[in-house]
Amino acid sequence: MALSPFDIRQHEDDAPKLRARDIAETLGISEAELVAARCGDSVTRLNPHPDAIIGAAQTLGPVMALTRNASCVIEKVGVYENYRSGDHVSMVVAEDIDLRLFTSHWCHAFAVEKDTERGKQRSLQVFDAAGDAVHKIFLRAESDVNAFHAARDALRHADQSPDCETAPRQPVEAAKGNPDKLDILRAEWLRMTDTHQFMRLTSKLRMNRLGAYRSVGAPFVRALATEAVNTMMEQVRDAGLEVMVFVGNRGCIQIHSGLLGNLNPMGPWQNVMDPSFNLHLRTDHIAEVWAVEKPTQRGPAVSVEAFDKDGMLILQVFAVGKEGRDCRAAWGDLVAGLGGLVEQQVPA
Repeated sequence: MALSPFDIRQHEDDAPKLRARDIAETLGISEAELVAARCGDSVTRLNPHPDAIIGAAQTLGPVMALTRNASCVIEKVGVYENYRSGDHVSMVVAEDIDLRLFTSHWCHAFAVEKDTERGKQRSLQVFDAAGDAVHKIFLRAESDVNAFHAARDALRHADQSPDCETAPRQPVEAAKGNPDKLDILRAEWLRMTDTHQFMRLTSKLRMNRLGAYRSVGAPFVRALATEAVNTMMEQVRDAGLEVMVFVGNRGCIQIHSGLLGNLNPMGPWQNVMDPSFNLHLRTDHIAEVWAVEKPTQRGPAVSVEAFDKDGMLILQVFAVGKEGRDCRAAWGDLVAGLGGLVEQQVPA
């Protein structure tokens, strides 16, 4: 029997210290359904288009931007600015808030006001068709509360019912290679001049990212031990290297460019706990790690990329290549020194 909005609210009230995602999983519903259950009370359903949500975010002043997948959460404090709208992909390109937004997955959005032990917590939250979180924007003490209320009222959706229709979650695409096209993959890989060309190449050859990595072999990729991600983070911290960390889901990719300062492992989690940047990574979810090198006009782009057991990309780490902040040589040496897998251990 389906839970009523009243039942959902009651379950949430009975577990005030649990995260919304965990409560929803316990109840067997999506997080969007959990949030929507309070529509008409402390939650307002909004127009979910990125133009609307990010337009509002740009009025709020300093906030915390959060993006997650099932295995990793990235949080950045900063100001939303330099928004670039697109038909299919939009961007926020600022010093601290750096996002790639995929419009078709911005299906549900809410303004949320929640009482906590620290006072009123206000946020804008976006979910995909399955009700999974795409992106969240949390106000801070220095944020503009009046602008939040104005955005809430301006973007208010006509439907304020406490229900939320969701679709079945799309499964992660398993690794997909194409042995017949392997020679073409290698030849075209060498011709790349920009990392963004990679996905077009694999799509043309009817492969995906992980399938291409498993197929292409040296000198393009090298399989690493799963613990290499933690080792890499520790070495980046110790060397004071600036890196770019990409964490995303189907609807949003969020990027941190800078240091990994304070590492704080707790159980299966490896956490970066810096003043304006937090990362929370479930290292026990990592099933495959690849060191990848792609040619670009500015030299090789070297990355460390982690996948879960289903083939989902958890995170990618590159060197910072911005003008005046180029650490590619030191990063390349660091990655070359990470422990690899013996050939027979690489998944078929």
